[in-house]
Order: sequence, then C-alpha cells, then structure tokens
Amino acid sequence: MADEPDKSEKTEDPSDKKLEDAHKRGDVAKSQELTTWFMLLGTAFIFALMAPITSNSLMNQLAGIMENADQIDVSGPGFAAFWQEMSGTVMVIALVPLMIMAVFALASNLLQHRPVWSIDPIKPKFSKISPASGAKRLFSGEALVNFAKGLVKLSVVSIIMFLVMWPERDRLDTIITADPSMILIVFQELGNKIILATLAVVTIVAGLDVMYQRNKWFEKQKMTVKEVRDEHKQMEGDPKVKAKIRQLRAERGRQRMMAAVPDASVIITNPTHFAVALKYEKGMPAPICLAKGTDNVALKIRELAGEHEIPIVENPPLARALFATVEIDDEIPGEHFKAVANVIGYVMQLRKSRSWST
Repeated sequence: MADEPDKSEKTEDPSDKKLEDAHKRGDVAKSQELTTWFMLLGTAFIFALMAPITSNSLMNQLAGIMENADQIDVSGPGFAAFWQEMSGTVMVIALVPLMIMAVFALASNLLQHRPVWSIDPIKPKFSKISPASGAKRLFSGEALVNFAKGLVKLSVVSIIMFLVMWPERDRLDTIITADPSMILIVFQELGNKIILATLAVVTIVAGLDVMYQRNKWFEKQKMTVKEVRDEHKQMEGDPKVKAKIRQLRAERGRQRMMAAVPDASVIITNPTHFAVALKYEKGMPAPICLAKGTDNVALKIRELAGEHEIPIVENPPLARALFATVEIDDEIPGEHFKAVANVIGYVMQLRKSRSWST
C-alpha cells in the first residue's frame, strides 16, 4: 500500500496497546513447526501407549468375525446391522487417538499465545485475490524460508527412514510370511523409531522457527515515531484540544462566578491586585466565597460591586490569605473566622447607620 510506512522508519518498540490491538485482530506470533512438533509428539504418544491396545481390540474384533463368519446374517437388514456394529466399534477405537491429537493441537496453540477470538483473519480482502499481491507473497523472503524448511524436513525424514529401514531390510523381506500379530509388533517398533528420530530433528527446527516467527512478528509490530506520537495523543488527548477545553471551562467558570457577585455581602480587596467576594446571611455556619480574582478579574469584581452597591473593604493581608486558601463556593477556613467576622460586623454596622440616616 502507498501509505504503508517503510520498515526502516519503524524504529520504536510496539506499545502495549499496539500489541493488544494486534492480538484482538488475530495477528499473533505462531510457528507452524511447533504445531507439527506437537502433532508428532501426539503421534508418538499414541504409537507407544495406544497402538497395542487399539491393535489388540481390532484383532479380537476381526478374529471373532472370522470364527463366526458362517453365523453372520448377510441378508439386507442383517448385513446393514452388522456393518453398523462394525463401524461403531471402529469409531469408538479411533475416537480416543483423535481426541489425543486434538488436545496436542490445542496445546500447541495455547503455548504460543493466549486464546484469541477474531474473524479478521477470515474476512475477505482484495490483497488475498490480487495477482500482484499473490506474486509478491510467492516470491517473498517468507516464501523462501518456508520452501527451505520444507526441503530440510523432507530431506531429514527421508534420511531417517532410510537409516531406520535399511538395517531391517532382511527382516522386512520375510515379514509377509510372519504371524499377523508379529507384523503389527514389527510395524509398531519401526514406526516408533521413525517418529522418535524425526521428533528429535523437528525439535531443533521448531525451536529455531519459534524464535524466527516471534522476532519477525515483533519487527512487524514496531512503530514509527509518528505512530507513537499519534497513539499518545489518542491515549492522553491532543494537548491543543486539552488546552482549549481548559480555556473554555475556565471561561464558563469565570462567567458563573461573575454572575454570583451581585449576591455577595462584602468584597475584600488588596486594594487593586486581589478581590474576594464573600456572602454571609443569618443562620449560615460560616461565610462562603462567591468569587475571587486578581488584576483584571479583581477589577471586574469591584466594578460589579459598585454597580450593585456592595460594600468594598480594603484589607490586603486578609484578601491575599483568602485568595490563597479558599475555593469558590467553599466556606472560609477557621483561621480566618475572626478577621472576616470583624469585616462582616463592620459592614452590618455600616448598613444600619445608613438605614438610620435615611
């Protein structure tokens, strides 16, 4: 794809989010050679432990049929029942090995990655049917590696079979005349030798392939600097957007604060740099802060106070202390009760004197 970042640009290790997203898509590191190794191990297990039991069961079943061949009903319904019984027996005998192989196949996947449920790998994609993409995959480095692995495995299995079977060539020439029970034993013995020898070699191939596939997958998940930056923005938020949001919130908070100034009982100032609007009514446990600000905001608070005839008291130490310790809509701290009480008392006396004078 044209917008696909170049591999040389992917210099950053993948983040946890990138790895988790890949897992959700079903994009995981998986070695087919390790799956083959587990299947061979399952086959060796079946040959070593299950083959004698299975072969003896089949032999007994066939011996019973041969001994009672003259008593078998070969009519239509009878013959159908005979084959149904036979097929049921064979299926039961074969079911255990099949279940063992399924367990080993499942273990091979769980060992490589945790369970994943995704339909992304089977979704129809144009790249899967594109001749150009197909040719690219056919002549890619991955295809070359797979071809080399196939040649190695074919050569190894061929050599192993030759080394196992050649010393037994004289024994195999006379096996046709041997007792059927001995034939099964010989084949089991040779089969175990071939499987175990192949398993030993495939162990090395699987180990190397696991390291190769994990490294290849990890390199594929690497990120460019831009991808890391974009992901950080998605996770943490764009700094410009966050700054704009903070600005809007501060502006709305300032508007609400200014709207509450007309309800204030007194404005305590610095006189020009700080302004704190307090409200106190009879029955309140303590005065609360309706608004506070510095410089231009303090000037606006004083202007609103003048418009609504709210008393303004200059007390620089108290104004600075209240500005630093009390938040909007909170009660003033206990250490300022006495100083604020004096201001409130002064304001109330001022209002009474004005009312008497009128």
